[in-house]
Amino acid sequence: MLYFSRFKMILIWLAVAATVILAAPNLFPASTLAQLPSWVPKRQMTLGLDLQGGSHILLEMNQNDLIKDRLETTRDEIRTLLRDAKIGYTGLAGSGKTLQVRITDPAQLDAAKKALKTLTDPVAAGLFTGGSIQEMALDDSEPGLLKFTVTDAGIKYRTSTALAQSIEVVERRVNELGTTEPIVQRQGEDRILVQVPGLQDPQRLKEILGQTAKLTFQMVDQSMPVQDALKARPPAGSSVLYSQDDPPVPYLIENRVIVSGENLVDAQATYNSQNNEPVVSFRFDSKGAARFGQATAQNVGKLFAIILDNQVISAPQIREPILGGTGQISGNFTAQSANDLAVLLRAGALPATLTVIEERTVGPGLGQDSIHAGKVAGIIGSILVVAFMFVAYGFLGFLANIALAVHVAMIVGLLSLLGATLTLPGIAGIVLTIGMAVDSNVLIYERIREERRAGRSVIQAIDTGFSKALATIVDSNVTSLIATVVLFYLGTGPVKGFAITYAIGILTTVFTAFTFTRLLVSIWLRRARPKELPRAPVTFVPPGTKIPFMGIRRWTFALSSTLSILSVVLFMSVGINYGIDFKGGSLIEVQSKSGDANIGDIRSRLTELNIGEVQVQQFGAPNDVLIRVGTQDAGENAEQTVIDKVRGELQDQYNFRRVEVVGPTVSGELAKQGTIAMIVALAGILIYVWFRFEWQFAVGAIVATVHDVVMTLGFFVITGLEFNQSSLAAILTIIGYSLNDTIVVYDRVREDLRKYKRMPLPQLLNNAINETLSRTTLTSVTTSLALLALVLFGGEVIRSFTLAMLFGVVFGTYSSIFIAAPLLILFKLRPQASADEEKPVSGGKAVAT
Repeated sequence: MLYFSRFKMILIWLAVAATVILAAPNLFPASTLAQLPSWVPKRQMTLGLDLQGGSHILLEMNQNDLIKDRLETTRDEIRTLLRDAKIGYTGLAGSGKTLQVRITDPAQLDAAKKALKTLTDPVAAGLFTGGSIQEMALDDSEPGLLKFTVTDAGIKYRTSTALAQSIEVVERRVNELGTTEPIVQRQGEDRILVQVPGLQDPQRLKEILGQTAKLTFQMVDQSMPVQDALKARPPAGSSVLYSQDDPPVPYLIENRVIVSGENLVDAQATYNSQNNEPVVSFRFDSKGAARFGQATAQNVGKLFAIILDNQVISAPQIREPILGGTGQISGNFTAQSANDLAVLLRAGALPATLTVIEERTVGPGLGQDSIHAGKVAGIIGSILVVAFMFVAYGFLGFLANIALAVHVAMIVGLLSLLGATLTLPGIAGIVLTIGMAVDSNVLIYERIREERRAGRSVIQAIDTGFSKALATIVDSNVTSLIATVVLFYLGTGPVKGFAITYAIGILTTVFTAFTFTRLLVSIWLRRARPKELPRAPVTFVPPGTKIPFMGIRRWTFALSSTLSILSVVLFMSVGINYGIDFKGGSLIEVQSKSGDANIGDIRSRLTELNIGEVQVQQFGAPNDVLIRVGTQDAGENAEQTVIDKVRGELQDQYNFRRVEVVGPTVSGELAKQGTIAMIVALAGILIYVWFRFEWQFAVGAIVATVHDVVMTLGFFVITGLEFNQSSLAAILTIIGYSLNDTIVVYDRVREDLRKYKRMPLPQLLNNAINETLSRTTLTSVTTSLALLALVLFGGEVIRSFTLAMLFGVVFGTYSSIFIAAPLLILFKLRPQASADEEKPVSGGKAVAT
């Protein structure tokens, strides 16, 4: 195990050097890297929105718009087809997903079906459904009445095609804003995720994305005064639309569209040469120019309306034919609004309305604060762990610290190579892996010490220690990896960023601890040829401990049962402080521009806005305030209205550092995803442990883990900490850590079961726990030190996450010893054990066979 061929050594050092080179660009500013030669690696980690600022917006397509448009198109087609076939009809109307028409002459019913057959013909859906689908279904069960209904497959097809078109439109709109590296991608069947780093004005982005931008040119109906149309009914073929003025002005508009935005080839914000007011200049394609020229030539002296999303922008008079295919849109524009309209027109219209159902915006100032807090926490956590390892293992701890530095470099290098996004929880993941990375080294070193105490030579002890620790290292890390993979697939945003860094950390831990540390130890052995293992300055757990853990198992069972029941009762009665991720609403972090924040003044001002439940509290520094607004009953758009009202009320005196809005749709889905995530993680771990051990071990591990989850939920209830997506990530990580700890104990139990055939199970469990007690203690301390640094210096944003993790580590260590191991007695791991198995065998000495 300790022999390395020259070729293998070169490969290991090359791997280490490569990761260090890949990680190095993150130490330098981009301006410095730009001056280096092209062959030098320059790729840095991509910072998440919570670190560099920006907006994360989730848009949902309104399927009702698509159904409405499809029915309107079908109505026009029915009217045209029946007229061309000279078939009389009446009652052409629609509601919901159905359109119906009555054929006046029963003798013409078959001819009508034949004429309308094209409506129900299958369409080639291509990639969306893998074949053809029937968009419209015909119901002719009632005599003389034909009903056409949009099928579910048709809606799905229309949604897929419309979503693809919307993504292209959204991308063009976002790119027109001049932002750097925006992300626009499909999410699910009817949603679009938009992430724009470094965006300074998220409100403008939402306004641009939220508009359908359906532009039409239509004639104004001057056959009757608009006031008469409002009092009675508009003439057939006309509708009343309102302008964008305040107050809005009504216009009677002909439904017939002269030219639509589809015929636009360019639009630019310019200024009117006569009055220097901002206007939007446009240019049609040849088809649009011909239509517009013909319409204006035929209607000189009349009014025509320029309509955007069913609102009249302007209604100028046609003084002369406009034959050049160009024109201007004038209105009450500012330079910004004229430019935004030009952006919308150039990008094209959306096929359906997009509603903002989730928004997470972070200001650049908060992002810089988060980076600073993450760096401080990382440095302090690393110093504490490095110092502790040196105190616990002396020179071997020094070698472990070198491996730890390589471990961090590998994480950063791989994140840079993969182009993964580093988030604030991701930084927490790196700091946490620093604490847990030494776990494998501790496992190896404790096993080496044990083998040396058993009488083996130094070289034999080291060789055997590495060999026997391998299976435990693999088992303990696989269980953590299962929980992390579940977190990645079911998590979103920053939580997914945490999962990526944590998963990479788990994988690099195995390499650095088992391969790189082994190489360093082998080099030390060849050069120093030691006669004894290096001594540690401090011994935390004396060798040969004989603590009778199983003797108090009934007390620990009673204590854990009482605390678990109490946690469940508190959870059911008092309830948990759910964040907006799970109950919807708005969360706004503001910072006073001068002096301390006046919480009372903010609360009274926001209460007058009539926006429902408002909570205002200090958040960190005296000039920082966190505002929570309850979910709105009026739907998704009402959540955005709340942000606009709060911003308008406070923006003069406060900087908006962070805005999170989660609508009721997304909050319900996140709660469901969170429940599924925990169930899937526990099921996956149960299967793995059952496969690697026996059913008693698997069930015992799951019961102990559920105990830790229940305890953590109780901790959230008692402390009142906000339970959000990061808290869910903490629980899933606790599941992985707790099982990691439990597997180490179980692995030693399994080994001792093979070694000591006649030893009573309680005594065997005591031996196994005492043999691994040093590892359990040291790993718990190193992880707690890293987490403590995060709690104290990581900032308010992730404090609930890190506090829950710290609590979970403590209880995870407790459950591995006092819950998971005693459960093996309860589950009768050795069925042949009799009532006197509590008595030690051979005077307390194990009998090996």
